[in-house]
Amino acid sequence: MPVSGALEQGPGKAPVSGAEISVHDTENGHPSEDVYILAIESSCDETAASVVKNGRTVLSNIISSQIDLHTLFGGVVPEIASRKHIEKINQVIEEALTEAHMSLEEMTAIAVTYGPGLVGALLVGVAEAKALAYAAKKPLVGVHHIEGHVSANFIENPDLEPPFMCLIVSGGHTHLVIVKDYGEFEILGRTRDDAAGEAFDKVARAVGLGYPGGPKVDKAAKEGNPHAIEFPRAKVGDNPYDFSFSGLKSAVLNYINHAKMMGEEINVPDLAASFQNAVVEVLVSRTIEAAKQHGYKCVAIAGGVASNSALRAGMEKACKEAGIQFFHPSPIFCTDNAAMIGAAAYYEYKKGARAGWDLNAVPNLKLGER
Repeated sequence: MPVSGALEQGPGKAPVSGAEISVHDTENGHPSEDVYILAIESSCDETAASVVKNGRTVLSNIISSQIDLHTLFGGVVPEIASRKHIEKINQVIEEALTEAHMSLEEMTAIAVTYGPGLVGALLVGVAEAKALAYAAKKPLVGVHHIEGHVSANFIENPDLEPPFMCLIVSGGHTHLVIVKDYGEFEILGRTRDDAAGEAFDKVARAVGLGYPGGPKVDKAAKEGNPHAIEFPRAKVGDNPYDFSFSGLKSAVLNYINHAKMMGEEINVPDLAASFQNAVVEVLVSRTIEAAKQHGYKCVAIAGGVASNSALRAGMEKACKEAGIQFFHPSPIFCTDNAAMIGAAAYYEYKKGARAGWDLNAVPNLKLGER
């Protein structure tokens, strides 16, 4: 990856802003006013790199998934994830640049997820991004992983701009937020215990569907009756927009245990469909209620669970009935990927956000924190 023609810059200093220098058109014909971000994502079990132009045009999106490896253990093993990231990260970056037909020196900035996530996995990406930025004399932009998921909506929806309402359902995160501006959020509600994604994984494991839980429950539910079993829908008294899925998870586990004790056969598709229906009803109803009460006519969803077919169908139907525009990323941009990190980084870069060489992994980084 060539890095010739780089700017002078000393260690300990924040990388130089692309806006502070004069950049001529490259030999590939890329105009100087365009912003090209090389983005890196390694927060969990996907090693990913992407080249994103001006925040919304994805020139490459390379993902090396570890799902098959972690399936052997029934879930993500952090140490194994970190080692696999080390093995794959240079390869996915090279592939991302090759697929984009660009070189490292043509990048405007380097972006990386620095939290939240598994600390060892995050450190691999952060160390790689800092090394590349230092060697190539490029600005470094740290990106919040959840902000990346929200920004995935910008990639395929050119007309979508803040403000809008967004439901974030990603792994251990379930948030209902107002996206006030690029990178600026007002949190209306969040989960009090298990997130939706965690509930999917635990129920899938309990019923024998295995890992990863979300896609397997979604697939099984397609063959079942969503009204076969009546599971509870929890409400949080002091905040109508907060979520709680631990009671639902416990109800499903109690149902399974009772059936086993009584020697009754469990209809897995019916159980999956009924559980999924309970989760989707809560997510959709809270989101639509919040949009109406706060006067928003645009609703988006983000995160891994946003690829769930029942959630997408339920949200689309409810939004249509309420006269609300509904936006969602394609499934490839719902699960962890670097294109969404590049989209988020573009708007951070344009606002002047730059990370120094002291950028570190923050595994428990909260939404809205820097």
